[in-house]
Amino acid sequence: MTAIFLSLGSNVDRHKHILAALDALSELLGELTISSVYESKSVGFDGSNFFNLVVGAETALAIAELSENLKRIEDDNGRKRSGPKFSPRTLDIDILTFGGFVGVDSGVELPRAEITKNAFVLLPLSEIAPAVVHPQLLKTYQQLWAEYDQTSQKLWAIDFAWRGKAISKAR
Repeated sequence: MTAIFLSLGSNVDRHKHILAALDALSELLGELTISSVYESKSVGFDGSNFFNLVVGAETALAIAELSENLKRIEDDNGRKRSGPKFSPRTLDIDILTFGGFVGVDSGVELPRAEITKNAFVLLPLSEIAPAVVHPQLLKTYQQLWAEYDQTSQKLWAIDFAWRGKAISKAR
C-alpha cells in the first residue's frame, strides 16, 4: 500500500460536489484522512469562490490507475475538460504525492508543484500531515507552511460536515 495525498476543489455547486467526491473516494480508497474545508477566492481567473481540502489515504493502485479513477470521479460530477485551464470547476481532484515518488508516471508529475504554490493546497496538507516530509524538498509540510507567504492568498476554514460528522469548523 502506498500513502497518497489528493487535493480537491470545487466552485460550482460546491457542497454537492465535495460531498460526492468524498463518497467516491471513500468507496475507491477506504479510510480517508480529511483536512478542514477552506474557502478561497479563484486563482488565475475571475470566478466564484472555491472550496478546497486535502485528503490522505492508502492505495494499492498504480499511479495510472489512480489517475484514471480520479478523472472518472470528476467526469461523473460534470467536469468539463474543453474549457480554459483556469475556469470554474464542478470538481477538481489532483494527486499531490504518491509515497516518495518523484518524477513523471503516466503523464502525472509528482510531487505536484501546486503544493508549494497555493495556500489552499499547502495549508490543508500541513494540517493533516504536518510531520510528513515533501519527497523533493525534504522539509515537512509544517515547515513549508511556516515558510510560506501566508498573506499572498486569503483563505478561511468553513463549517462542513460529511456523513453526519463535522470535518471542518469555521475559525
